[in-house]
Amino acid sequence: MPRRFPIRAKLTFGALAPLFVAFFICSVAGLYIINDKIAGQAQEKVRTDLNSAREVYRSELQRIGELIDLTSTNPNFASSLAAGNLEIQSLLRLRLKTKRIDMLTAVDASGRVLYRAHNPKRSGDRPAAGFLKRALQGVATTGTIVMTAEELTREGTDLANRAVIPLVATPHALPRNSSEERSGMAMVSAAPVRDRSGKIVGALYGAVLLNNDNALVDKIKEIVYEGVKFNGTDVGTATLFLGDTRISTNVRSSQGDRAIGTRLSEEVFNRVLLEKKKWIGRAFVVNDWYFTAYEPILDLSGRAIGSLYVGMLEKPYTHMQKSVNSILYVVLFVTSLVGIAVSGFIGTLLARPIKELEKLAHRVASGERNLQIEVKATDEVGDLAEAFNLMTRALSRQETEIGILHRALEQKVEERTAQLSDKNRLLLQTRADLARAEKLADLGIVAAGVAHEINTPLAIIRGNTEVLEMCLPPDHPNHEEVEIISLQTERMAKIVGNLLTFARQKSLNQRQFQVNEILDDILSQIRHQVAMEAIQVKWEYAADLPPTRGDADQLRQVFGNIILNAVQAMLPEGGTLRLTTRRHGPGNGCIVEVADTGKGIPADDLEKIFTPFFTTKDNGTGLGLSVSYGIVKDHGGEIQATSTPGAGTSFQIMLPGEESIDDPDE
Repeated sequence: MPRRFPIRAKLTFGALAPLFVAFFICSVAGLYIINDKIAGQAQEKVRTDLNSAREVYRSELQRIGELIDLTSTNPNFASSLAAGNLEIQSLLRLRLKTKRIDMLTAVDASGRVLYRAHNPKRSGDRPAAGFLKRALQGVATTGTIVMTAEELTREGTDLANRAVIPLVATPHALPRNSSEERSGMAMVSAAPVRDRSGKIVGALYGAVLLNNDNALVDKIKEIVYEGVKFNGTDVGTATLFLGDTRISTNVRSSQGDRAIGTRLSEEVFNRVLLEKKKWIGRAFVVNDWYFTAYEPILDLSGRAIGSLYVGMLEKPYTHMQKSVNSILYVVLFVTSLVGIAVSGFIGTLLARPIKELEKLAHRVASGERNLQIEVKATDEVGDLAEAFNLMTRALSRQETEIGILHRALEQKVEERTAQLSDKNRLLLQTRADLARAEKLADLGIVAAGVAHEINTPLAIIRGNTEVLEMCLPPDHPNHEEVEIISLQTERMAKIVGNLLTFARQKSLNQRQFQVNEILDDILSQIRHQVAMEAIQVKWEYAADLPPTRGDADQLRQVFGNIILNAVQAMLPEGGTLRLTTRRHGPGNGCIVEVADTGKGIPADDLEKIFTPFFTTKDNGTGLGLSVSYGIVKDHGGEIQATSTPGAGTSFQIMLPGEESIDDPDE
């Protein structure tokens, strides 16, 4: 006889089986989504960290370039160099001592070394460096180069010794014939030295040797990761590679010292140095797993000579994943216990009336007749008997009612479907606005950091401009150019202030201004930045356009950014730039349209152009249009873009009338 299973057990099992299947599917899907989301966010962060590290690296290059430019344009330095005397020595030694620079060398117009501040005993030779030749031709140059051991020895024996890095055996690295790296990677800048008549009388170049110099990578780590640690270990790291060799790093080896001399894996080397592309992914670095990002460092000729690396320790994210997974397991376990208890109780209740019906069926089978299902009890069996008696009578009536309900239900479904469609569109728009708001919040932090970094070199420019104004007599032919520099420096200070205002969400400085005049002024300034001979400008200004109220400096930034993008989109082939203004709505609202005939923007990219950090330019930061979007939104306006690939792009900025903008003083 087959084994008998009680109906209670079957009901309990039937209730629990789909529950456990659902639990299993939800747990597997939840674990996958959680782990994938955490890893994806970590990888996206390290991509952003690489952008920040690149800006720190460029800032150091800019510092060296400004130092060389400031020194080379000193009137006393130029006259001393032209006369061939040695008064330049004290100035160069002072710069070398106080400005954290490893090499500072002056050459005459023929390229012969007059004085090396780091190695005064070595002079008279003629370096064959390409950057020095360009400087003697009047072109100031700043960038990264590789210096041979012989070139480093001429600059100083201690520099050549510092550049030597013993190679450490590294798994998955390309084979090397040598046991040490003797070349040096250096940040270099060279500028021509001109006399008062503008004639080139020599050149000045300076460099910082990056081999075994960990100041830059430590600065990157401090700025990007702010010293965050996990169980006593730095979460973030940064490294500079010369070829495939670590020459500067804060990655620690198993012994606790810096892992200088370890090397890139073959996969990363091929991607970054041979293909000149970024490599972003999970990698085993020296002795631990990291989320890493690499990008090539190019020399002055565009050749990949090394790479910049940032990485985040994987352990904090692994720990987070385990914690989240543990919480999910506990929740599933407790939920399963509760489900078993509830299912057992429900199974008992459902089995009781079935048992009563079973007894009645056994009596009929034993031969009893005239058994009727009488409604005596008020329990489940009585309800079931009464329901059976009422069933046939109610069936016809219910069919009619079902038809009426069916038609009413169809009408309700149509109404609810239309409402749901409207709400879905509103939800998608709200989610898009929320995502953009979160990006703009991140952008505010980045803007504050950029403005802070710009303030220091801006103060140096302003101070030296004031020195030039004091040194030049009023009738000097270059006095007007110095005044222009001073005015533009003040304007840069205002722009930095606007960045800080944007980052701190301060109120707008609203006033009346003429949009047409600002557009003409911006176009005049851009002509000094970009060659526009191949570009035809068409003005379509509204003659009756009233003065607009708003923050003129912030809106100047918006218009300038969009006009500059339009000009760059048409270079070098050229095209037509069309500037249009017209009235908008009641009051003094206006519409500004900037259109070009450039290469256009693909439809997929057009949806993301206002997203922070999205850019299609090799050297872009992806901040310009997102900042412009925030400024226009703060004014209560709208900014839209339309584009046809191959035919051009048009941006429309719509600013509301005066009565539509909230008064900041209220």
